[in-house]
Amino acid sequence: EVQLVDPGGDSLQSGRSPSLSCVSAGFTFDDYAIGWFRQSPGKEREGVSCISPSDISTYYAYSVKGRFTISRDNAKNTLYQQMNSLKSEDTTVYYCARGYGTPSKLEYDVWGQGNQVTVSS
Repeated sequence: EVQLVDPGGDSLQSGRSPSLSCVSAGFTFDDYAIGWFRQSPGKEREGVSCISPSDISTYYAYSVKGRFTISRDNAKNTLYQQMNSLKSEDTTVYYCARGYGTPSKLEYDVWGQGNQVTVSS
């Protein structure tokens, strides 16, 4: 079964720096770009970050650039996102997703179950 598992949400105070993780199964992890998304109820899903299969290229949304760092360990089939300088507006559900297609126009077809990150002052 092809899947992404992103265990463990977190509730934390602003100033803390958690790291999200996402473990793949059922496919060759380093053949795919992988991204992080987030979505709050009633709002559009936002692409947060993305990393190329070989860990050469990364992308960040303007809202998180300079604060979040995406990385991957292809030997462990695992994606990470370090989140620094958290703000209350970062509170939402975060999802990892598998990307395919051309780098300039990725589509995403396998999604993790999502985990809540709550930032409080």
